[in-house]
Amino acid sequence: MVRLSAPLLAALGLVAGKAYGALEVNLDDPASIKSAAAQVAEDLLTFYHGDEPGMVPGILPGPPPDGDYYWWQGGALWGTMLDYRHHTGDKTYDDIVSEALLWQVGPNEDFMPPNWTASMGNDDQAFWGLSAMLATEVGYTDPPTDQPQWLALAQAVFNEQTHEDRRVPSGRCKWGLRWQVYPSNNGYNYINTIANACYFNIGARLARYTDNSTYADLANKTWNIIYDLGYISDNWDVYDGAHLPDCTDINKAQFSYNAAMLLQGAAFLYNYTDGSQIWKDRIDNLVDRMIEIFFPNGVAYEPSCEGTKCNADMESFKGYTHRWMGSTMQLAPYTRDKIYPVLKASTAAAVKQCTGGANGRFCGFHWTTGVFDNKVGAGQQMNVLGALISLLSPDTAPPLTNNTGGTSKGDVNAGSDEPLVPTFAPITGGDKAGAGVLTAILIAGSLSAFAWMSLD
Repeated sequence: MVRLSAPLLAALGLVAGKAYGALEVNLDDPASIKSAAAQVAEDLLTFYHGDEPGMVPGILPGPPPDGDYYWWQGGALWGTMLDYRHHTGDKTYDDIVSEALLWQVGPNEDFMPPNWTASMGNDDQAFWGLSAMLATEVGYTDPPTDQPQWLALAQAVFNEQTHEDRRVPSGRCKWGLRWQVYPSNNGYNYINTIANACYFNIGARLARYTDNSTYADLANKTWNIIYDLGYISDNWDVYDGAHLPDCTDINKAQFSYNAAMLLQGAAFLYNYTDGSQIWKDRIDNLVDRMIEIFFPNGVAYEPSCEGTKCNADMESFKGYTHRWMGSTMQLAPYTRDKIYPVLKASTAAAVKQCTGGANGRFCGFHWTTGVFDNKVGAGQQMNVLGALISLLSPDTAPPLTNNTGGTSKGDVNAGSDEPLVPTFAPITGGDKAGAGVLTAILIAGSLSAFAWMSLD
């Protein structure tokens, strides 16, 4: 029997039993925001089929040409749903979220499942690690003791990405994290912002959660390398990356999630360092430039693709940016006066165009027009869901630490210590990142050049 998806049915006008009418919300009423977010979350999960018989848990349909989505967007989806749960208290989807995350951990419990490793990017693995880190910080239900634990999964990703076989061995780009894991992959010689920013972000969060300065040192050195490579300009533009051998051919495309990932990591380190001036300055400069570049007239916009054509990856960036700016308000509360009005205006524009589908509330990608653009997708729904919950962030509990109620069990030696690229010399002495093991080896010696993120 042919099974039609709910989005397709909606597009055909064949969904029965649904209330017709645009998504309605009072952005001054938290209860109304939560109600609207619940509707957007429900519609979002119509794009997910991993909980159906014969389907693979955790992933969205793809990759192209079999569907619109690459593996990493599954990880991003569950991060969005974890943030939704934390901000609204809605536990409806807990079983789906837990199954999805745990299904994709792989035999080494590091988010390197065999089905995807041949095309694995460091940013791909990191997005799943970020969701595990978020589960740790929001006090999400811990897995059974015989299953991988959220904190240990995040540590596994960080540890493996600290391995020398993931990095540039010498030259101006030394120790930059490559976009792709394997030499056979297109993009192996691209040292991009997204991969490095994810590493920076996870390190900043591990530092705050565990109160372990090793993670903070690694994150701080990562920031310095990215800045020194020119991926962050003097005007606080955040560029996409550059290629080996010397990382000077900078791709000056600007995508909101690159800057937002840096901003959130900086906010974690600001909080971890009890409000240090250096991280405050970095937050302030990033926020000012992000508002100017990515929120023209107060509405989220992707300047490097929205005037032409954004792909399915790019169509999900607005939601991450809203969410990570929202968490910045939690970690650096002084930023609320500047950030919140922008997020509110942007969310109002986002909601206005959610008039699609037979239920009258599916969302499009273009928010500046005020009109539904007739293209639905998981990214579009994640965007609006992220926007709605970002308005709840200032009054939502900030991320936990292991001293403020966090319960997830960690493992400083998590992950595989087997080199993934056999052409490199074997790693000796310091093949694990994390507490204690790398302090003398990596910080003193091999940490000197990092780059920043890009997209799949």
